[in-house]
Amino acid sequence: MLLEEALGLLDPRPGEVAVDCTAGSGGHSAALARAIGPDGRLISIDLDPQSLASTAQHMQGWAGQFVSIRDSFVRVAQHLVQRQLRADVVLADLGFSSGQMHEAGRGFSFRTDGPLDMRYDPDGPVTAADLLRSCTEEELADLIRRYGEEPLAPKIARKLVQTRKDQPIQTTAQLVQVVQEAYGRRARKSRLHPATRTFMALRIAVNDELAALEALMDQVIDGAAKVGEGGWLNSGARVAVISFHSLEDRIVKRAFVRLAEGGLGTRLTKRPITAGADEVAANPRARSAKLRVATVGGPKPMMKVAPTGS
Repeated sequence: MLLEEALGLLDPRPGEVAVDCTAGSGGHSAALARAIGPDGRLISIDLDPQSLASTAQHMQGWAGQFVSIRDSFVRVAQHLVQRQLRADVVLADLGFSSGQMHEAGRGFSFRTDGPLDMRYDPDGPVTAADLLRSCTEEELADLIRRYGEEPLAPKIARKLVQTRKDQPIQTTAQLVQVVQEAYGRRARKSRLHPATRTFMALRIAVNDELAALEALMDQVIDGAAKVGEGGWLNSGARVAVISFHSLEDRIVKRAFVRLAEGGLGTRLTKRPITAGADEVAANPRARSAKLRVATVGGPKPMMKVAPTGS
């Protein structure tokens, strides 16, 4: 999503070091590889081994240097410093990939029945089913309200606790049914599927996504402060983040403002870039995507794409 817009502002150049913090299905990594060419170096990071395998397939035939790392982008700076590399281009496309969404066994989608997993890392310690089993009604209500921005969070939490007294909630279909029952007649009038916000909240909680994003943005600011002093970013590096949630976008915006106000970089997007009508029609998930881009130190590069959206 927003690939052309991201590449236009990131402006990856031949021979540069590019980092894809969220390899996903490999599309963004492949696009970065084509831009940096055979003299470039690409680092692709992801917690999901299936995503890394998909990315590796995209890289077949590419003559440049490719490094695949199974880890969270929380440690991106550490990995680059260990390899004595400094990034020129950094891209993070947040959220789950289409491959994860369409695989019922991963539990990300409310449209297909499967186990309530939702882990990006299959070896992660906590699943969505674990949270639904162990959290109190108050904790569930807070989780669904805070991460899902769901106005009916208390009612949904109450229904979840009532239901689990009779049987554990272990599948996506069970969760959808509980949420729809909590919505009642409102389910028919809801613009979004009633389970959308609850699923999103559980996914964010399972993967601790907001804390991970905060850590990534802190690394960007720290790297900008250490340009030329053994940090992980080159002067003039471009950093782009594509978010899908207002809480995520707020974190990115706040970090880029800190970067600019601290004299460590420049915001290229004062307002987020959003997907056009054609992309939204082809992929409805793109409707909520927001792209923000900043540069680290160095001169401000010429913008290739005019920001849109609000």
